[in-house]
Amino acid sequence: MKIAGFAKTSFVDYPGKIACVVFTPYCNMKCRYCHNKHILSGDVPVVEETKVFDYLEKRKDMLGAVVITGGEPTIQNDLRLFIEKVRKLGLMVKLDTNGTNPKVIKDLLAKGLLDYIAMDVKAPLNKYFETVCCPVDINAITASIGIIMNSSISYEFRTTFAPSLTCEDIESIGDLVRGTKAYYLQQYKPAEDEEPAHKPEYVQAAAEMMREKIGICEVRGL
Repeated sequence: MKIAGFAKTSFVDYPGKIACVVFTPYCNMKCRYCHNKHILSGDVPVVEETKVFDYLEKRKDMLGAVVITGGEPTIQNDLRLFIEKVRKLGLMVKLDTNGTNPKVIKDLLAKGLLDYIAMDVKAPLNKYFETVCCPVDINAITASIGIIMNSSISYEFRTTFAPSLTCEDIESIGDLVRGTKAYYLQQYKPAEDEEPAHKPEYVQAAAEMMREKIGICEVRGL
C-alpha cells in the first residue's frame, strides 16, 4: 500500500486508544478545505511499508490501534492486505473514509478487518458537488452510510462545517444519518487565503438543530 507518512503516536484519532496514524496519498474528492492537501496528488515522498511495520512491531505492546486515513484509503489497491498485516500484530484498526467505495467497506467488514469506521458526510446530497468540487455517486454515499450503520462495529459520522454550508444544510444531513450512534460537527479551519470559518455561536446553533433532529451531535474544534 502506498503511504505518504505516519504519525507514530496519537491520543485523539482512535477513541480510547493510543494509535499510530497512517496517511495514504491520493483522493477522489477535491474539498477546498482539506487539511491534507499536500498528499492528495501523490507527489510526496513515499514511506516504505517495512518502515511502518518495523515501528509497529517494536511498539505493539504500547499501541492499541492503527488509524488509516488519507487522502482516501479505499482507493488503495492493497488496503486489505495492509490491514491484514496490522491485525496479525494484534492491533485494532480504524478506517477514515469519504464513503465513495461502499463495496470496499462492505468487504472489509465482512472479513472482520475493521474495529471502527469514521465516515465524512460532506454535505446534504444536493450540495455534494459544490462542496467536494467534483462529481460524486450519491448512491454510493448513501449505501456506505447504510452499510456502516448496520454493522456491528463502532463508528461515527462527521461533517466539517465548511463556509458554503448553512445550519439548514447540517440539519438536512440529519436525514442521512438518522439513527446513528455518533455524529460530530467539526469547525472548519481556514488557511490564510480561504474564507473565514463560521462563528462559534453559529456552529453551536447548527449542532443544537441537529440534536433536535436526530438526538445526538457533538462539536469538535471550537
